[in-house]
Amino acid sequence: MTARGERARRIGWRAVLGVASLITILCVALFFAAVRNDASIEGQLGTVNAQVDSVAFDRTIIHFQTPDGITHSPATGVLYPDGLSVGEVIRIQYDIGNTELTRVAGRSAELTLLPLGSTIGFTWLVAAPLLWWIRRTNQRAKTAKEPAQV
Repeated sequence: MTARGERARRIGWRAVLGVASLITILCVALFFAAVRNDASIEGQLGTVNAQVDSVAFDRTIIHFQTPDGITHSPATGVLYPDGLSVGEVIRIQYDIGNTELTRVAGRSAELTLLPLGSTIGFTWLVAAPLLWWIRRTNQRAKTAKEPAQV
């Protein structure tokens, strides 16, 4: 076993562990951000009907009118938009103090548990065998390097 190979395996092991850990941390942070958004909406709850203007992979744009007569269209879209289609009129809940923060009525952060949990599970399903293989390869190389005892 060369020092270069051992170093490469050590760096590879740390890289795989680091990427898997980072993905896990990001998913957990995303869930807590969704919970925080829900708490903010529920703190100053407003409910109105909104029309869906566009549905894309990364956001669903809506527009709605608040009781004061102002029309709003959150630039970041609506939270939890699964299953919406263009032209549909939906019931939404929004934060009265921040009309950019809207969600489809009746939906909450619980909807993020399945996709985020699946992402974490798949990440570790790939990372764990890879980490095991790198560690095993490193141990085999160390065993082969040791001189035979007489």
